[in-house]
Amino acid sequence: MRKIKKKIPDQLLFTEISRLIEQSRHHVAATVNSTLTFLNWKIGQRINIEILQTTRAEYGKQIVATVSRQLEVQYGKGFDEKNVRRMMQFASIFPNEEIVVSMIRQLSWTHIIALLPLKDLLQREFYSEMCRVEKWSVRTLREKIDSMLFERTAVSKKPKQLITQELKELREEDKLTPDLVFRNPYFLSFLGLKDTYSEKNLEDAILRELENFILELGQGFTFVERQKRMIIDGEDYKLDLLFYHRKLKRLIAIDLKLGKFKAEYKSKMELYLSWLEKNEIETGEKTPLGLILCAEGNREQVELLQLEKSGIKVAEYFTGLPSKKLLQEKLHEALEITKKRMENN
Repeated sequence: MRKIKKKIPDQLLFTEISRLIEQSRHHVAATVNSTLTFLNWKIGQRINIEILQTTRAEYGKQIVATVSRQLEVQYGKGFDEKNVRRMMQFASIFPNEEIVVSMIRQLSWTHIIALLPLKDLLQREFYSEMCRVEKWSVRTLREKIDSMLFERTAVSKKPKQLITQELKELREEDKLTPDLVFRNPYFLSFLGLKDTYSEKNLEDAILRELENFILELGQGFTFVERQKRMIIDGEDYKLDLLFYHRKLKRLIAIDLKLGKFKAEYKSKMELYLSWLEKNEIETGEKTPLGLILCAEGNREQVELLQLEKSGIKVAEYFTGLPSKKLLQEKLHEALEITKKRMENN
């Protein structure tokens, strides 16, 4: 007996074909984008080589002006002198073709333009790699740079060779470390809190704005539970917020505090982490990490307690956006303390 084929409804067929078309268009757009970005790098590289071959500085300037003028007439505004100089800068600060080929699969020419003003090599590498890993839009990349994300990230306080190593592992092995994830301080201005609020108000506001809170924490965080209950020796303990980080493969315990950091917070977080390790982690997961979010940090206490050894991070949060000057002062202070600690070790 012949099988009668089921007819696919018209709408379902249309949806499937539409999906194929959109996927194809996306693939074509991505291919065109990476091809054009690589072309820009090759143009910049070629002009840089030409200028290096001449001993006259004036002739070098003349080359750029003349060639860009000719290119603009032939191919349009995308090849004006300003853009050609960007191409030269791109080729100069990213001289390794292999790295460029890998980078342009994820980053557009507009992403590259946003990275060019950064003077520090490690800053550029950090933003380009995190942009690739977290799939930032150009707007998000600019916001991250403006908010000094690199300087706020724990890894920036390390010696240069260690930062270089962690970024290399991220680029080549897709290995993300906690120091590339955790920040200090965190900006929570989106919570809309007034001058006076309780820990419950803070927690409620975070849950109302959970999507924005996770964006500030960084990609990879998944919300698990609020007021996680733990019964230890017949007593009830409650952790404010429990998250899971997919790339780190760790539970992240977050405790919210209104005032300054106190040494007693350490023992409670250690208790939470030990309980989570014993009762909650699944096969293949790593030991949980703790984040104590305080309105203000006591840096000397944090340093003396050596919280890193217990898998605990302490960070300040701002419920209003700080001025750039205040932020720079706090980050400079944190960097100096870390340097002194490393010198004494």
